[in-house]
Parts: sequence; structure tokens; C-alpha cells
Amino acid sequence: MEINLLPGEVLEELYGDKKIIQNVNLYRFTSDSVLLSKFVRGKKGDVVADFCAGSGIVGLHFLCLNTHIKNVTLFEMQPSLSDMSARTIAFDGFENATAVCTRVQDIGAQYNGAFSLVLCNPPYERGGFDNITYEKAICRKEITITLAEILTVAARTLKFGGRIAIINRADRLAELIYGLKSRSLEPKRIQFVSGTAGGKPYLVMVEATKGGKEGVEILPAAVN
Repeated sequence: MEINLLPGEVLEELYGDKKIIQNVNLYRFTSDSVLLSKFVRGKKGDVVADFCAGSGIVGLHFLCLNTHIKNVTLFEMQPSLSDMSARTIAFDGFENATAVCTRVQDIGAQYNGAFSLVLCNPPYERGGFDNITYEKAICRKEITITLAEILTVAARTLKFGGRIAIINRADRLAELIYGLKSRSLEPKRIQFVSGTAGGKPYLVMVEATKGGKEGVEILPAAVN
């Protein structure tokens, strides 16, 4: 299938022969997105949501790695990024993927209890714009959504026994664990991410289960 790329857009590798549309002038995915898509394994028939999906890297890469899942819905508030996701889906022929342009906070009641897995690589930095554009800033920094809001919507849209897999700054682990447990999302797997083998972790990935029993597995640190 041919595709007409808009100004600034390029096709980059997604997985195998699949490609993903990126725009050099907007936020482009980083390696932490790929780490998250590999961190959790899909179960047969999983109905998956990707919160703060950007151009779709987490959800679509996860779909490539877990072809046995039922479908994935990509929720992204920026129309330009959501449109790139939709065109990537069409270009690659993903029949079980959908892009929805909306704020995570505005995800409708029709999705309550709809998902068995939520993936989220959220904006996890704090602070101002730091001389970057608004479009890039809101992908990196908690300007338009907070961690608490993300976890609240995840708890609402997950079915009982459903899972959330989320990545954040390592120094926000206590906040993340508290936020999960206070919404009956029980942490089950934790993996820190370091820049070098044996180095100080700078990211952490957590998988939690809605209504799960206590007990968490600490995995060996990943190197990114």
C-alpha cells in the first residue's frame, strides 16, 4: 500500500516488515516505549488499551509481538499524533487496531471494564517547557494529565483481573506503588531500567493486576 506522507513525516521500522509514521518536527518515540512493549506478555484474547499512545509505538509494537491478542485501542489527545497512528494502522494492514483521539481523562463510560490490559508510557517529567514546543512538552511532562488521573481511568476501564503495565521515573516508584494499591491495582512485577549494567536505575516498569493478591516479583534490571 502506498502512503502520502505529510511535511516532516518519515517511515521508520516498527517490527519485521511493519513501518510506523513519525514526524521529525513532533514528539518521536524513544527506547523506553519499546522496553514497555516487551515488559509484559499478552494473553490470548486480550483486549488492550494504550494510554497516551502518541504515534502508536507501544500498542502497535506490542501487537506485533503478541499476535494472539484480540485487539488494541490507541488513545491519544493530540490530533496530529493520533492521525499518524491511524494512517500507520491502515498502511500496515492492522485489522485489530484502532486509533481514538481523546484525552485519557475523557475516555467514555462505554469502555468501563472493557480492557484486560492497559499499557501506558505517560509523560512523567515535571517542570516547565524548557525551550521545547508545547506539542513536545505535553508528551514528556505532566502538563495535561497526571499519574493519578491515568491510574484512576485505568482502574475504571480494566475488568476485574485485568492488568496495567506502566513505565515511569525510578524516583517516583513510591508514588506509583501507592497510586496503584489505592485503586485496587496490586503490583505483581517490577523491573528497574539502568543506562549501564550495574548502573543506578533511572526508570521503573510495573505490572499490576486489578483485584490481585499481594506478592510482587522483582526482575533483574534491564539495560537501556
